[in-house]
Parts: sequence; C-alpha cells; structure tokens
Amino acid sequence: MKKVVKVVAAIIENDQNEILCALRSPEMSIPNMWEFPGGKVEKDEDIYEALIREIDEELSCKIETIDLFNDHTHEYETFIINLLSIKCKIKEGTPIPTEHSTFIWLKRENLASLKWAPADIPAVEQLLTEKISLLN
Repeated sequence: MKKVVKVVAAIIENDQNEILCALRSPEMSIPNMWEFPGGKVEKDEDIYEALIREIDEELSCKIETIDLFNDHTHEYETFIINLLSIKCKIKEGTPIPTEHSTFIWLKRENLASLKWAPADIPAVEQLLTEKISLLN
C-alpha cells in the first residue's frame, strides 16, 4: 500500500497581484516541474505552523497565513500526496531559493504557461477560475 504524505503549499501573492512559483531542482523528486513552495507536515503539527516553518526553511522569509485555498489528494507512482494549498502574504524578508532551482512571480492569467507538478494543478486551475470570477 502506498504511503499518504500530507504536504502544505504556500500560494504567496505580492502587491502586484503576482504569485510566487518555484521550480523543483533536478535533485528533487518530480524534478524540473513548477510548484507552490512548502513541504511535509510533521507529526503533531498543524498545517499553518507547518507552512510557516517550511517557508522559513525553504525561502528564508516569514509569512502570514490567510486561509486554506485548495485541498487535493493526488496519487503518484510510488506515493499519495494530500496537498493543502494555503494563501499567504510575506510579512518579513525576500524569498531566496535554497532548495529550488529558481522562483518567478507570475500574474494569475500566466500560471497555465508553466509545466506544473501534477498535485499542484488543481490549485492552479482554482486560481485561474477565481480570477475570472473576480472580474465578473
């Protein structure tokens, strides 16, 4: 039976309404695909604490969590990921890629131009439809 891994991801939007996208490094599993930065939830840790810790470790900056945006479970070949995407704002520091190859800030309407990790696609699609509903 495949192990289920609980993972949190940060949807960080800046003042220019751009969203932070992270490119997985060639050394990571699911290499060279885009994702929202984050990581595994540790035992006895709530999802918001986990995300604050992960972003501090991965991006060397402090965030403020806003709310749970997307909850999706995706089955990969060797494991199952329960990905909880949480909207956030940076409250201190500037993101620095320590584990990822690079970061870019993209407008919502351009998110579909990237090759996303499969587990992140539902959150990307929700961001795209949210943008459309905000315009109507």
